[in-house]
Amino acid sequence: MDAGAAKHLYSLQHCKILHLVRHGQGVHNVQGQNGPEALVSREFFDAQLSPLGWQQVNNLRKQVEASGLTKKVDLVITSPLLRTLQTAVGVFGETQTKGFEVSPSLNANVGKVSHHNSTSGVINCPPIVAVELCRERLGVHPCDQRRSVSEYQSLFPGIDFKLIESEDDNLWKADTREPFEEVVARGMKFLKWLWTRPEKEIAVVSHGIFLQHTLNALLNDCKPALMSELCPRFANCEVRSVVIVDKSATESCYAGSVSVGIQLPRDVTKESISREEVSN
Repeated sequence: MDAGAAKHLYSLQHCKILHLVRHGQGVHNVQGQNGPEALVSREFFDAQLSPLGWQQVNNLRKQVEASGLTKKVDLVITSPLLRTLQTAVGVFGETQTKGFEVSPSLNANVGKVSHHNSTSGVINCPPIVAVELCRERLGVHPCDQRRSVSEYQSLFPGIDFKLIESEDDNLWKADTREPFEEVVARGMKFLKWLWTRPEKEIAVVSHGIFLQHTLNALLNDCKPALMSELCPRFANCEVRSVVIVDKSATESCYAGSVSVGIQLPRDVTKESISREEVSN
């Protein structure tokens, strides 16, 4: 590389590599294409992955394994909603795990879907920790309301839920939708918390609205080219890898793509949904 082209030089001591992952397509995303009113139905409470969502997860797992990313990631942080938990374990979890079957009692429209989304007996995958701060925009939509911690623990025994303070979902309100300003504030609080972690390379499995608004806030003083690269809407199971730098230590910041060869997939679904509220 031409030395003149290297405009920033930082110590790794003050940097973290984040691999931001949006969950695979959920059953609510499918119905949401018919209009946002579908998202207020209790039928989609804590929506799970759709069949296409599982295909996206399996495809992404193959891509991260082929790229070597699975071995590089020190930690996986996931939102504690069913579709993100399924995505986190499906992409980064141990392959030799017991199967898990979602029964009709969990969601009336689900049917039975078997997939490897339990990390029981994990040996060769990074630890997976559930964190409330990286949840989707809160309130009104039942698809964004979580189950009890006890229920999740029984379904995902290999995921660490110790950082979730309340057994039941005390954050989601049936009559109040979280303002975007509060989503951004939560995103900044989440990034601040990440700096307290010792891990240097972290995968974050979250949601489209949360990821997009957090990146927009983080990059609001960066060049337009970088904004256009990192801030468009996330496709389902898309990965965007960034380096974040501790501004207090460097008096500067840089966020950009890390060359890991998996800035994909945008082609797993033929159509993208333009309405932000429909494809969260």
